[in-house]
Amino acid sequence: MFRKAAVPTVSNGSYLQGQADGKLSSLDSGQPAQEEKVVLKKKVTLLRGISIIIGTIIGAGIFISPKGILKNTGSVGMSLTVWTVCGILSLFGALCYAELGTCIKKSGGHYTYILEAFGPLPAFVRVWVELLIIRPAATAVISLAFGRYILEPFFMQCEIPELAIKLITAVGITLVMVLNSTSVSWSARIQIFLTFCKLVAILIIIVPGVIQLIKGETQHFKNAFAGNDASVMGLPLAFYSGMYAYSGWFYLNFVTEEVENPEKNIPLAICISMIIVTVGYVLTNVAYFTTISAGELLLSKAVAVTFAERLMGDFSLAVPVFVALSCFGSMNGGVFAVSRMFFVASREGHLPEILSMIHVRKHTPLPAVIVLHPLTMIMLFNGDLYSLLNFLSFARWLFIGLVVAGLIYLRYKRPDMPRPFKVPLFIPALFSFTCLFMVALSLYSDPVNTGIGFAITLTGIPAYYLFIVWDNKPKWFRKLLGCPLRPICSEFSQKGIIRI
Repeated sequence: MFRKAAVPTVSNGSYLQGQADGKLSSLDSGQPAQEEKVVLKKKVTLLRGISIIIGTIIGAGIFISPKGILKNTGSVGMSLTVWTVCGILSLFGALCYAELGTCIKKSGGHYTYILEAFGPLPAFVRVWVELLIIRPAATAVISLAFGRYILEPFFMQCEIPELAIKLITAVGITLVMVLNSTSVSWSARIQIFLTFCKLVAILIIIVPGVIQLIKGETQHFKNAFAGNDASVMGLPLAFYSGMYAYSGWFYLNFVTEEVENPEKNIPLAICISMIIVTVGYVLTNVAYFTTISAGELLLSKAVAVTFAERLMGDFSLAVPVFVALSCFGSMNGGVFAVSRMFFVASREGHLPEILSMIHVRKHTPLPAVIVLHPLTMIMLFNGDLYSLLNFLSFARWLFIGLVVAGLIYLRYKRPDMPRPFKVPLFIPALFSFTCLFMVALSLYSDPVNTGIGFAITLTGIPAYYLFIVWDNKPKWFRKLLGCPLRPICSEFSQKGIIRI
């Protein structure tokens, strides 16, 4: 089921064994490669790249409960400052990933860059935790928000049954999986449409807010920094909330092999997306404070709904629909991107071989997409989702900090690596320090949950030695891992799916 990890090779700055474009190698070195090769096609244009980033970053939080920062900073002025600083820091991180994406032209995002800089063990630990817990739990959480708000217009006068929410959520998850299994082009087109809907929703909030400012509604901005009780324990939690709200800027790097002209389009898409999101987030929060006080915002269950009810009357009924579309866009973008991480990890021998297969006609990594479906369903109906995300939220930033530190390491380890896009060294230094500092402070402020998350992450180490390194496995163990794969692979081969 798992294979021995590939032996490190150097090919234009790459640890990975596959070709730079992800194409099939000839099975016989004496025979020329076939002209028509089954690959993941380069269908991600600049516009589609922007839609992947924006569409994945903007979820339900900015519309429903953008109060984590305000709660932990204690004042309107400090909360807007943290929103701005988190946007700038996220832009710094995105620029670092832009450099990595243009010099290491492989899909896989975090996994690929950790593999390149630090080797297979930390890379395996990253993909192990992502596959088993982080991605299924994160997909289930954003899907539950989709299920709740798509049903909201039908249950205006009563509580929505939990079973109904989960059933609609399951339908939404299945639809996303089918869409990403069927067509890259259609999933990208729908992502563009959903991103447009999100930006329209944000403009619907920002424009009335600007009108309120023009009218002189600035009473909530007076003494903006008064009452600030931010502490050493509160600020890292505020930054966690802010950085989580901006998370998603790294997803385009998961599909590098499918991006047209990546040297140009990856940096452009990242810069354009982060500027749009940062300006949009800050102005949206400013708009909220033109109508809602800090205390009312903390008490509101759905801030955008409260804002719309006060300024737009019955139009507020459209807010749940926009929130549901926003959640669906985040679901679609996340599944589209992360499935490529599993595809690449399988190609390198760190996940079951079947996950590196591509559908011959549809040119989608079908098994890498489908594997998320049962895992997400298990999380949806049986898992304690929010506890798992709390346990492992630190792991995401730990590994992102490690990736950016790896950029600095590669500057010295491989100075001759081609770098079409290069950031000043202080940017990765500042960003990696910020990520690791936040992780350290989280250990101090919430040692129990962070410690549990750290322990869960460390389970990847024995798993690596058990499945990847250990060669002398007993026959029964090899049969247990290997036998189920053969009939599955044969069946997939008959159905038009081919191994890369």
